Formats: sequence, structure tokens, C-alpha cells
Amino acid sequence: MASVLNSDKDGEKPPKSTVTLPADYRPSADEDFMNPMQLEYFRQRLWEWKKQILAEAEGTLAVLQNEPLREPDLNDRASSETDWSIELRTRDRQRKLISKIDAALRRIDEGEYGYCEVTGEPISLGRLEARPIATMTVEAQERHERQEKISRDD
Repeated sequence: MASVLNSDKDGEKPPKSTVTLPADYRPSADEDFMNPMQLEYFRQRLWEWKKQILAEAEGTLAVLQNEPLREPDLNDRASSETDWSIELRTRDRQRKLISKIDAALRRIDEGEYGYCEVTGEPISLGRLEARPIATMTVEAQERHERQEKISRDD
């Protein structure tokens, strides 16, 4: 977890944008797909999401360092250890999520964001709103998951 925190403390900041978004901007199907405003919108969403995850992880780390488990009662201690185990698993999932956010930010920079990595088709704006790290259209994702299930069942 500390390595995740350090990446942000090393001075990593969102790149300066040449596009200024209106406060109420939302991508629309009426615009050109992945125009500069849409790209900036998703870049900002991804950066905010990453910042939020890093802040939560920093809080967890601080609590872990400052509040060692000292419950004298074995049941209380077991309950606390279970709570911390769940919290740490959540932080591990979020650490993995940060790498997906970073990959999405790279795709924005490379001009590949918003397009399915399998078919090359545009990913719907609704899907990107719901899951800004999406790399496949819903149809491609469903095919991928069916194929994965078949492989697991074999």
C-alpha cells in the first residue's frame, strides 16, 4: 500500500489541460466521439477517482500505524483483526484499480481511450460514465466473460 501512496507523493500531478470544461459539462452523443472536451472530462474524472482512492488508503495506513490491536478480550481482538483484514483486502483491490485508472489515463494520452480494445468500436458514453476504466464494449465484454466461463468449466 505504501508504494501506491508514494506514487502520488512523488509529485505526480494531473497534466495541465488546454481545454476548460464548463462546470455542468456532461459528454453527449450529439458531439464528436472522444473530442477534446470529452477526453478532458474523463481525464478529470479518472484523476479525481485516483485522488480519492489514495486519500482513503493514506487514512487506512495512518490508522494502522497509530492504533495497534490491543484488545485484551480474545473475541474483541478477533473481531478487530477480521475488520482490518477486510479493510486491507479492500485497499488491495483499490491498489489494483489505480493501475487500471493509470492505464485509462495513458489511453487518453495515446488517443485510444473510449474505443474497444477487441473490436476497435466506440464504447458507449453511458458505459464510460458508469465505468471510466472500461476497455471493451458491453458486447465484447460479454463475449469475453462467456469465453472465460467456458475455459474455467473445461
